[in-house]
Amino acid sequence: MKKILTLVFVSALGGILTLGAYKLFLEKKNTVFVASNNDTPTFLPTNNVSNLFKTAENPNFTIAAENTVNAVVHVKNLSISRNQNPLEAFFYGKSQPQYQLGTGSGVIINSDGYIITNNHVINNSDKLSVTLNNNKTYEATIIGSDPKTDIALLKIEPDEELPFVTFGDSDNAKIGEWVLAVGNPFNLTSTVTAGIISAKSRNITPDGGDGNTHTFIQTDAAVNPGNSGGALVNTNGELIGINTAISSQTGSYIGYSFAVPSNIARKVVEDIMEYGNVQNGVLGIIGGTFNSEVAKEMGVTYSEGVVVSEVIKNSGAEKANIKENDIIKKLDNIEVSKFEDLSGYIKTKRPNDVVKVELLRDGKIQTVSVTLTNPEIFSVNFMKMELQDLSDSIKEAYGTDYGVMVKDTKNKWLYSNLGINEGYIITGINDTKLESIQDVNKLKDKYGDDMMDKIKKLEYINTRGEKKEVLFK
Repeated sequence: MKKILTLVFVSALGGILTLGAYKLFLEKKNTVFVASNNDTPTFLPTNNVSNLFKTAENPNFTIAAENTVNAVVHVKNLSISRNQNPLEAFFYGKSQPQYQLGTGSGVIINSDGYIITNNHVINNSDKLSVTLNNNKTYEATIIGSDPKTDIALLKIEPDEELPFVTFGDSDNAKIGEWVLAVGNPFNLTSTVTAGIISAKSRNITPDGGDGNTHTFIQTDAAVNPGNSGGALVNTNGELIGINTAISSQTGSYIGYSFAVPSNIARKVVEDIMEYGNVQNGVLGIIGGTFNSEVAKEMGVTYSEGVVVSEVIKNSGAEKANIKENDIIKKLDNIEVSKFEDLSGYIKTKRPNDVVKVELLRDGKIQTVSVTLTNPEIFSVNFMKMELQDLSDSIKEAYGTDYGVMVKDTKNKWLYSNLGINEGYIITGINDTKLESIQDVNKLKDKYGDDMMDKIKKLEYINTRGEKKEVLFK
């Protein structure tokens, strides 16, 4: 037994000595250096998601929302009407009042309590109240309004300085830019929705509708009844539009909403505050959007801009030597792709403002300065109608070389009895032949704004080109 243990011990000892000798005398020494630095390690994602379209950071709406909700108010419009039922008046002595409450939104634009909203929100009101985000309620006074742009200005008398939204530049707003719509849909106060600008210079009125070309910012931010007059702001919290309308077959939001651009809204309220009414400048052209069909007819390759079909006499455009078939490409370095771009920009200007017009004529770029004129040179309000001079194309279409056209009318008697509406041409009143607006102004100076009770004879042309003469007793 002892011999076996001795043998094992000697064998183990021999192995240890052999290994030690190899390590000490035969094995080569390899030194490993561990490099260290202070660089932050790069971590790569372990999934298969492509980072090609990933942005540096997601948009943050919280600051813009917090600043805006406190400056957007709830507008309540109380209108009172009386039942005109003659039987009820006979039995009860007088008609019973009927109350109707309409609601909308508004935006505080300075700390003194001036509020911008839509004209249709406050129209026909007998009493207006405004409720702030802190639940304080004030009576509101209408300072002025402009139905054509659907903008109105209100004033409240607060007992403290109010939070307000600053105006942004709607001309610089970009398609695809994130925006917030803030308002009070369905009486749900201080509601914020988000979307992007999906189009600019959008005209949603078929064929001009009321004779005006409307210019809206189109978004996909959810807007519903009650949002009218509310704020459309960018991610900086700047006001770039007043929410006004939706495109819907149900009366509720289905994907598209429209806002009056802030540059137009701002100009309207500034005019109301300074002049008491809206000051409109006129370029003095008749034209339409340039497209591929027009380009083909003219034998050119470009297809964006506004083609001038007629220049109005005595206008700034005529004095600046703008000619028929000129193609307007820019106004003050603002791109003009379609007629709504042009009309929207001109709505931000006043009479006597100078606009630089870049145009194409015979394939060459030219820039001219146009002084905008007052539309009263070409139109006048008389007998509850807005009358304007005839263009050469209108004279040719109606087969007349004189007269004034009805651009807009609120004269219910003439409409109900003679059918006189927009598009009719008045050629004579009594013994006065109406060659132009100057002749209407002479009648206005003699009889005032309304001479309905003094009319003995009225001559006009209807929209079918038929000439009429009516004698009054």
